[in-house]
Amino acid sequence: MAKVDWIYGIHTLTSVLNTEPERVLELFVLKGRDDERLHSLINLARKQRISVQFCARKTLDDFTKGEQHQGIVAKAKPARVLDESDLDRLLESTDSPLFLVLDGVTDPHNIGACLRTADAAGATALIVPKDKSGGLTPIARKVAVGAAESMPFIQVTNLSRTLKHLQQSGVWVVGTAGEAEQTIYAQDMRGPLALVMGAEGKGMRRLTREHCDSLVKLPMAGSVSSLNVSVATGVCLFEIVRQRSDV
Repeated sequence: MAKVDWIYGIHTLTSVLNTEPERVLELFVLKGRDDERLHSLINLARKQRISVQFCARKTLDDFTKGEQHQGIVAKAKPARVLDESDLDRLLESTDSPLFLVLDGVTDPHNIGACLRTADAAGATALIVPKDKSGGLTPIARKVAVGAAESMPFIQVTNLSRTLKHLQQSGVWVVGTAGEAEQTIYAQDMRGPLALVMGAEGKGMRRLTREHCDSLVKLPMAGSVSSLNVSVATGVCLFEIVRQRSDV
């Protein structure tokens, strides 16, 4: 049986139906729900000649394994997985790229939140290793509220090799680590850049750390030793945005 994706959530499905309608095989909508946003999606699907079925809540809950679906679920063809070849294309298409790299982040809620923040900050792409990292799951897509369809999500076989390739392409690689000597506010982040965020608790892996050009930290004034990775990512990305807007 061919693999399918179950996509759900109003924002996510709006984005998919507008950008990749050919992926959607069938749309399932909560029976009896009178919601203008759902009506708009139903009309959009029908214009694309996509079958629409009305179902009981339990059916939708079963499709999403109990995740909050907002009354609408789509059966879809899997999205194409982006890889190293797509990274080269992105490098060629912009003079000052900004890559967000997640090393060992597995929680789909964090990945979705990072996608959303990366999109808001104007990042070029989000990069993760194929192993020991979360992928672009239905939960991550829903948390990203549409950003998963606009922000390139690249899975690479060897993260250290990818970081070396970025460096050889003129990209400065900055890793985040609690023991770093300088804060992110002291680091020049205005040129081609890859920001590397490690998993909560463990941080970056040793080989990843060794392939960074510099390490920075966020100043922590309270009693907690670290922030949630998606929150820390937001702080770091928008410091980069601030610096670049001052140029």
